[in-house]
Amino acid sequence: MVETTVPGLVFVLCYTITRDIQLSAILALAVTGVMFLARLVQRGPTKHAFTGVFGVVFGAVFAMMTGDAKNFYLPGMVYTLGLGIAYVVTAAAGVPLLGLVLGPVFKENLSWRTRNPGRKLAYVKASYVWGGILLAKSAITFPIYFWGDATQLGWLRVALGIPPFLVAVYFTWVILVKAPPPIDVIAEMEAEEAAEAASAKEQAAQRAAVAAQSAETGPVEGPAADGPDPAGPGYRPGPPPGHGPQG
Repeated sequence: MVETTVPGLVFVLCYTITRDIQLSAILALAVTGVMFLARLVQRGPTKHAFTGVFGVVFGAVFAMMTGDAKNFYLPGMVYTLGLGIAYVVTAAAGVPLLGLVLGPVFKENLSWRTRNPGRKLAYVKASYVWGGILLAKSAITFPIYFWGDATQLGWLRVALGIPPFLVAVYFTWVILVKAPPPIDVIAEMEAEEAAEAASAKEQAAQRAAVAAQSAETGPVEGPAADGPDPAGPGYRPGPPPGHGPQG
């Protein structure tokens, strides 16, 4: 959010004073580059920063190519509109976008879809909130884009940057704090792996104990191994071959 709001503020401030699209775009690009480098140096998350840099670069280039300062804000406006539609459509489809985003954060992944219906409902409600706010922003800014001037659009974009975002975050917190807690599927997987490892270790110990006992006893030798002693009690040797009773 900051990566797009601050460059937009720099652009509209410079353009309001100088009416120079190229200078305003270059300053916005410079501020964006500095902020992105600072994020890299701090080793912070760069996903949203990269998205902001891409939007500012595309908007600045588009504005300089067309000679219309309003086009600096067009990529961000289209992104806001598309994201708002995505929130509403996914919530209506029962696969709320906010759940897909926050599931890995809370270590529940997609368990809320089948194992936690109360939390799924909360994600649906919160996604509708985000979608409604973003679509409301689009409903306000697009008419200014088509029928207003660049300075009006720029200051309106700045005003509708962080405050609506904070409103959406607040309502999301209100909804999720009343929802059932997330199911930590990561902890479940780790517990299953630990149980399997313990079972395998126990089986290996049992096999080792059996092998050690067999080694101590040794193989059975003597008559017990070969069967009854032929010279034992009750043995009656027969006549040698060729010396049987004569007829």
